[in-house]
This record gives sequence, structure tokens and C-alpha cells, in this order.
Amino acid sequence: MEIAVCGATGNTGRAVVAEAVRRGLLVRAIARSATAHPWPAGVSAQAVDVTDAAAVRAALDGVDAVVFAVGHGSSRERTELYSRGIRNVLAALGEDRPLSVISAAPVAPRASLPLPQRIVAAVLWRFFGATYTDMRRMEAELRGSTADWTCLRPPRLTAGRARGAYQIGARPEGASITHADLAAALLDALDRPELRRQLLFVAN
Repeated sequence: MEIAVCGATGNTGRAVVAEAVRRGLLVRAIARSATAHPWPAGVSAQAVDVTDAAAVRAALDGVDAVVFAVGHGSSRERTELYSRGIRNVLAALGEDRPLSVISAAPVAPRASLPLPQRIVAAVLWRFFGATYTDMRRMEAELRGSTADWTCLRPPRLTAGRARGAYQIGARPEGASITHADLAAALLDALDRPELRRQLLFVAN
């Protein structure tokens, strides 16, 4: 099986690549700076801007599944990276190949969050509202498609070793998750049809 990881050079993207290689999968590492990074055996790198529809179509040709892990970093500037990127990926994939996507817990309706996360989300929106607004557009693109997608909304992401377990469901249960455990959840979702076409929370 060969998967493509869009946003492969970010913290979670690198964790997805590492976990996929550990599982014996072939990986296409896709990011604007992908060819500038060293990758382990079994990984081919392609320098691609996910907002370029033709480049995305070519990069995803022949892969069996995709993990969409792009990130805007800590920038507060307006962005269309998530919505335009996922639109291009959806157009390239069609309906037959599974797709796992990272969103974020603060993107969910505020009332769906526990009180502590609701307070944190309100603060985060003040600083990163432009990013979350585009993530909402990304989620709308997913809901409006007929693709085979799963979208995960993690809370605070942390470094460190994988704990080897995570919770996933329609309601938020935890306050954080490691990049490594999120990577495992994204890859697991590709093989879990019961999670398809759902916006789900994930946490340690």
C-alpha cells in the first residue's frame, strides 16, 4: 500500500510518515519543502504546493490513500491553505480512495466543547481565528463532497513519545494528544469504514 502525506514536513506530518514507514507502507512525502528534508527508505519526496490543483493531481496519481496534515503554523494572517488544499485533494482523489484529515478541536461549535476547552477555544480564536475560519471552510468542503474521508479534531498537540492509545468519538474527551498518537489515529482511520464521513474528536 502506498499513501501520500500532504504536509509531511510539519510536526504531525513527520510523525505520520514515520509511523507509516514503521507499518511497512510506502510513503509519498508531499510539501513545498519536502525535497529539502532527509527521509527514510520507503519514502519518496515531492515538492508540491497543495494550493496548486495540477501539481496535487500529479502528486496523488496512483496512491492508495491520503493523509492531509497541512499546517499554517502560528501565523495569524488570513489563509486559504486548508480549504483550497483540501478542495484540490478531493478533486484528485475522487470517491474510491480513503482520506484522513486534521482539523482542530476549537473549530467545533463552541457549545459542543466541555467548559474548560470552551474557555481555551475562545482565547485561541482571538489569536488564530484566521486559521480556524479556514479550517471551517475545509470541513465544509469535506461535508459537501462524496469522498471517503474522516476528519479528526485534536485538542492541544504535544511532543514526546506515543502513549500507544487514544480516544476517538463524536464528543471531546481529553485535553491533549501527542503528535505520534495523532499520526496513528490518522493512519488507523484509513482502514476504519465506520469512521467515514464524520467529524470526530481525538485525544489521549
